[in-house]
Amino acid sequence: MTGVPRALIDAAALRHNLARVRRAAPGSSVLAAVKADGYGHGLLRVANSLSGHVEGFAVARVDEAERLRAGGIADRILVLEGAAGPRQIARARALEVELVVHDRAQLEVLEQAAGGGPLRVWIKVDSGMHRLGFDPAEIGAVHERLRSLETVVEPIPLLTHLACADIPDRAYTEGQIECFARSCEGLEGPRSLANSAGVLGFPGSHADCVRPGIMLYGVSPFEGRTGEQDGLRPVMEFVSELISVKPLQRGGRVGYGGRWTAPADTRIGVVAAGYGDGYPRHVPDGTPVLVKGRRVPLVGCVSMDMLTVDLGPEGNERVGDPVTLWGGRLPVEEIARAAGTIAYDLLCGLGTRRVALEERQADEVPEARRAARS
Repeated sequence: MTGVPRALIDAAALRHNLARVRRAAPGSSVLAAVKADGYGHGLLRVANSLSGHVEGFAVARVDEAERLRAGGIADRILVLEGAAGPRQIARARALEVELVVHDRAQLEVLEQAAGGGPLRVWIKVDSGMHRLGFDPAEIGAVHERLRSLETVVEPIPLLTHLACADIPDRAYTEGQIECFARSCEGLEGPRSLANSAGVLGFPGSHADCVRPGIMLYGVSPFEGRTGEQDGLRPVMEFVSELISVKPLQRGGRVGYGGRWTAPADTRIGVVAAGYGDGYPRHVPDGTPVLVKGRRVPLVGCVSMDMLTVDLGPEGNERVGDPVTLWGGRLPVEEIARAAGTIAYDLLCGLGTRRVALEERQADEVPEARRAARS
């Protein structure tokens, strides 16, 4: 018994999900998105699991690329937000990583820092996301300016980002695909459009390179679906254990503010995990939790360090029994919907305490633990 919540990371599930990407987009190379600490799964843990199985990695910022190189990752790395000034450009050269160029300020800095070793840059097209990227009408001119720099490696890849591929509005995504094709017409260089939703839902977006993120971690990119429905396996299981089991009489109130009142005599279990560990504070009563593999409802407000569940009057659970908060047979998408957010938010936000990320061992599978206790 530890009383400490943990996130168990299944490297085999990562590679299973990568195989799903390969089946969906067999003609495309894969840059695996590992930004935001590998979507909360551990940057180096994820990269080491996938290194040699993908054509490279995509991160948001240069400091993430530095962490990968310092950790021994020699694969291609693309920095999606590009460089924020001459020093980062110099650092990118030293690290031999690739930069996205998405606005005029970055282009001008590149022109001013033209000296030095070779640098591979990608041009980002704003095909409809309206976040980062050049206007489609500018792409030809931007491409020519970059080609004029002796240190820029050719051909110059082009990419865009799909804004609505995860929702039923197919027309908007098809429009983005068409816009990107028009803006890049006649230009040399590989193309990349597809995120996870594009990989699974829009074959026309696959092009030369796909950039899957959330699906690698076993989560469906589509509203109202789970990873299992899309042939994916959850990579993270957020687990803890019961640290208290006590009877509660009918009418007893639980937690801060007494939000939940017992409708009948029951038993309350206290789980060692709370919003300080990354479990969402605002989930309602009834949100499912697995205790020894049994689905029970969360009751009362989530505290910083603990949450409470209704074990029922006949439950036989006891202190030290394993608890799954999401993952395994409890999809993180279900918990995210209960919390009024998305799975990305939960996976990336395991709390200021930093929940320990551990590779799953056979005896840590909930079924194995239950068998050992029986």
